[in-house]
Amino acid sequence: MSDLLPKALVDVIEDLGRLPGVGARTAERYAYYLLRAKPNVADKLATSIHKLHDGVKSCPVTFALIDASQDISPLYSDPSRDKTTIAVVEEPLDIVALERTGQYHGTYHVLGGAISPIDGIGPEQLHIPELMERIKNDKVVELIIATNASVEGESTALFLQRHINDAAIEVKMTRLARGIPVGVDLEYADQITLSHALEGRRIL
Repeated sequence: MSDLLPKALVDVIEDLGRLPGVGARTAERYAYYLLRAKPNVADKLATSIHKLHDGVKSCPVTFALIDASQDISPLYSDPSRDKTTIAVVEEPLDIVALERTGQYHGTYHVLGGAISPIDGIGPEQLHIPELMERIKNDKVVELIIATNASVEGESTALFLQRHINDAAIEVKMTRLARGIPVGVDLEYADQITLSHALEGRRIL
């Protein structure tokens, strides 16, 4: 491809292709779009990327992503949020998904991943000690374990449950309900989803 296209364009295609979920063809389309667009479009994108690391940091309490000018996450400092309820998530963007529902008014705690021995991620790599401190300091009543419905997410949830029980900390632990997504036939649902749907069945 380097012989068929200008090097500057090839460089952009290769860099875009390194992004998660962006294949070779998608990277080519993105790069060609930027080339055809007005120069200010590429300039604006380049400026946003250049400012990314300096403009974002982690909240020292919740580990959510916050603006570099902030000291703490607004979702924690907001007096209307219930600090006695914590939703434990794997990654910062999981917070966005829960907030979009408009149904949750507690606070969050980002673990920074999930336990995955094959990837070299153990409990010591996650923000678990900080979570234990928060449970005590904020007198937490309920801990909603909102890790993903994956093998790693389930392992992390089980570890947290055992770790908190071993520490003899009295707190209600709940797990997000799992079920069959709307519009999906039973024959296409995976085993884990079906198992959770059976466990979480309710009276009509």
